[in-house]
Amino acid sequence: MKKWLRQLELEKNRCQSCGMPLQFDPQGGGTESDGSHSPIYCSYCYAEGAFKDPELTLDTMQQRVRQLMRKRNAPWYIRAYMAHRIPTLKRWRSCKR
Repeated sequence: MKKWLRQLELEKNRCQSCGMPLQFDPQGGGTESDGSHSPIYCSYCYAEGAFKDPELTLDTMQQRVRQLMRKRNAPWYIRAYMAHRIPTLKRWRSCKR
């Protein structure tokens, strides 16, 4: 139960578009239309109350995550895990494959 609750807490602190931990966002998160920080999206994905790339597809986001993790020399299983988690994030939950 503790592991599950910890996972939920970690999930709240990740961008709900790309999965990046918000603590690593140099801007402190994306911005809403009123200029306040978004509590759920990073500055790479979200600005001024809208997604920076609204035409982005789930498959393309998964490829971007894999490429970024590859550049950071993450092992294959970490790349696969992170890409596999993208559909569970808020932005992508209603997307069909």
